Amino acid sequence: MKNKYLLFSAYSSFLAAVLHLGCIIFGAPWYRFFGAGERMATMAEAGELEPTLTTFVIVSALSTWGVFALSGAGVIRRLPFLKTVIFMVALVFIGRGVAFPFIMPLFPENSLTFWIVSSLICLTIGLCYALGGWQLHKQQANL
Repeated sequence: MKNKYLLFSAYSSFLAAVLHLGCIIFGAPWYRFFGAGERMATMAEAGELEPTLTTFVIVSALSTWGVFALSGAGVIRRLPFLKTVIFMVALVFIGRGVAFPFIMPLFPENSLTFWIVSSLICLTIGLCYALGGWQLHKQQANL
């Protein structure tokens, strides 16, 4: 039986990676819409490399996390350090989800709606990674 929490986590991570890739391709309007901040949008408009490199790192991380979630879900072969990575990714997403009050001052141009919606999305994905990791742990303990 496939781990539905980790399948959701994988698809969510891949979707987030594609949306971030869209920021690289479509530039400043996408950076603004997805809340990267005016500084990143302005640098993208000026053709600076920093937004592209920063966003590419995020795309790479999200894609890697998605692959680990697929592995934990049993869709692809088991990867090394699987449970550790799954729980660490859960912590990153949950941390982002609950830490928004501390991050908000760094991006004053983002609305409260942006922070609440994006934080709830991150929290949901993080909880799915955690629940999927727990299910994976229980499944392996029963083998």
